[in-house]
Amino acid sequence: MEDSISRQSEDPTPTSRQGRRIPARLAAYARPAVIAGVSVAVVCVVLLIIVFFLDSFNAAAYSMTGKSVQDATEEAREIRESYSGVRIGALVVLVLSAVAALAGGVVLYLNRGAAQEGDEENGEDVDFEDLAGQ
Repeated sequence: MEDSISRQSEDPTPTSRQGRRIPARLAAYARPAVIAGVSVAVVCVVLLIIVFFLDSFNAAAYSMTGKSVQDATEEAREIRESYSGVRIGALVVLVLSAVAALAGGVVLYLNRGAAQEGDEENGEDVDFEDLAGQ
């Protein structure tokens, strides 16, 4: 009689359901990449929202004196460009973090059927009584 439990291969490169091979080193960093990418993307979106409100406030405060931010004066140009560096930096980091999160998600998706190193039970059956010490 054969065992119904299939044995794990000793190959460090797990195979996904579609037969694509994903390096174990890459698969180990996929979940942290998704978490970090999404977290950084959320922070960048919040930063862009704050910059938008600060930019709007500066434009409103400048227009209180009867001037327009769209004027061709040096002062109006400085107000228009006051947060341009932060805006560009936040957009670049947002795109990079979204790409990292997407790449990590793709690796997790392709690796969804493969067992991880710490996932196997090694034949041990642990239930609540064992954990409770009874």
